[in-house]
Amino acid sequence: MDKVIVITGASDGIGAALAKKLSTTGAKLVLAARREGPLAEVAKQAGHALAVVTDVTRRDQVQRLFDRAVAAHGRVDVWVNNAGRGISKSVLELTDADVDEMMQVNVKSVLYGMQVVAPHFRERKAGQIVNVSSLLSRVPFAPQRSAYNAAKHAMNSLTANVRTEMKASAPDIQVTLVLPGVVATHFGNNALGGGLDSRTMPNAQPVDEVAQVIADAIATPVDEVYTRPEYAQTIAGYYATTKR
Repeated sequence: MDKVIVITGASDGIGAALAKKLSTTGAKLVLAARREGPLAEVAKQAGHALAVVTDVTRRDQVQRLFDRAVAAHGRVDVWVNNAGRGISKSVLELTDADVDEMMQVNVKSVLYGMQVVAPHFRERKAGQIVNVSSLLSRVPFAPQRSAYNAAKHAMNSLTANVRTEMKASAPDIQVTLVLPGVVATHFGNNALGGGLDSRTMPNAQPVDEVAQVIADAIATPVDEVYTRPEYAQTIAGYYATTKR
């Protein structure tokens, strides 16, 4: 796979697993995260990928990430917006700061990534944006995630709108939405306010399995993919039984 792939949130979890998975395909990787030490270690394990310490909640740093990728490799072929953070607080307990944090990390970071890379893709008439969402963006199975769920739902909407725009004006550009369920990572521990360890939750999906689904969606692009086929049935079943 001779592609230049940028992955945000690459120091741990899905991003790190995806980097290691893609490193075996011959892809040229540019990895971004805030934590320099863990990011450097993942970059080393992924075949000495380029590590760029980046706070994706800052537009200027996302632009710098893009610039570093192009300076190193001459182009970007795939941009994976994977960085995100959860919360452990019910809707009625949310503060303004809680909501702002969830929107900044889970929505605006994705917006910055899309806006930075889209002109490059348009110029090249090629490219793929991959946005990592959550099953919880479509079903309220974990209300304590509240503003996280809402932020991911907003991200889904932005993704769908960008896809529609691209199909009309730049049909060679692919926009892919990925929807995992519970994944066995540190996501729960790192949630705002703490939370259950996702690695101990029933039916947590192995992170390598999720990374493989994303890698497959890059190798053979699709508009949307659940990381387990049964999740689509779960969504359909929920809305079929919801009382109006």
